[in-house]
Amino acid sequence: MHEATTGADAEGCRMDPTKDPLIKALADASGGRADYLDFLSQSAGPAEWIALSRVFLPQFVEVEGCVLWDRSYDPANFRQWHGQLNGDVASIEATLNQFRLWMYIDIDDDAESQSNALALAQDIAEAWRRSLKESFPRGVFDVRATDTVDGPVVSFTRVPGASC
Repeated sequence: MHEATTGADAEGCRMDPTKDPLIKALADASGGRADYLDFLSQSAGPAEWIALSRVFLPQFVEVEGCVLWDRSYDPANFRQWHGQLNGDVASIEATLNQFRLWMYIDIDDDAESQSNALALAQDIAEAWRRSLKESFPRGVFDVRATDTVDGPVVSFTRVPGASC
């Protein structure tokens, strides 16, 4: 497993939309006048924009000392993992706070697609880092974009000993 992690001091985006073959094709066909927003305007409606905004600006919940991605929180599932992991906050967070991009995005096996997928995961991780900082200003979080055998995973845990 190869791990690519974005650091807490990382700034800016890693994903260059012009590296995506479909966006590049649109730009080329328009003589360079079209860009990623033009691509989205042709490919996505309001529902897609709304859903994507939640991917990049997630909500979080705090439950029994655990900071969790709201999408991963289900009370019954939480109780099960809490019991199975003996209430270990770090283990619970590491288990539940995972966004496996490869489960939601079809990623081709070529190097360019794999690289683009990891860059997207890194951008999502950066957005999550900023959202966590805004939601928990005194908290310190380890937010990662990891390239696994299956594909990119974005995850986070609170750094032990850090307060929120």
